[in-house]
Amino acid sequence: MDIQENIINKVAQSGLVSFDLAELYPQGDRVLYDIKENLFHGLMLREKDFREFIKEHNWEQYNEKHVAITCTADAIVPTWAYMLLANRLAGFATTVVFGDLQQLEIILFERELEKLDLEKYRDQRIVIKGCGEIAIPESAFINLTVKLTGISKSIMYGEPCSTVPIYKRKE
Repeated sequence: MDIQENIINKVAQSGLVSFDLAELYPQGDRVLYDIKENLFHGLMLREKDFREFIKEHNWEQYNEKHVAITCTADAIVPTWAYMLLANRLAGFATTVVFGDLQQLEIILFERELEKLDLEKYRDQRIVIKGCGEIAIPESAFINLTVKLTGISKSIMYGEPCSTVPIYKRKE
């Protein structure tokens, strides 16, 4: 006797909308520019030397890259120095921010989340995907949750087959 059972995909029938933050990941290399390399004896920045560096440096190496500017040395760096770097990088880099590579990722995701058309998530049951190949900053999950709260019917975290409830609109 040959009995064939139909397998029912209950996840597909549930009406859940899966949101994968990794899909917002901006492509491009990430570069940390540490101004400590420009410090005189690792202590201070000399304006004349720094301006010469700004003129002579190969800025094309930052073409279409995401650049974070920082100083890891315990030194006082004048604001104008960061501004000069930003000014030169602006003609080449896709993104220029102050901070470390983690701060760069946070800012990149914030910018991508700002571009989202939230209307397509109105009154939807959303599952925000949790695990993946790309490391997503926690701030991106928080920002997305804030944006979807009140717009969506519900927000869950995880995979459609195993979720943690985050928000459910009171009807």
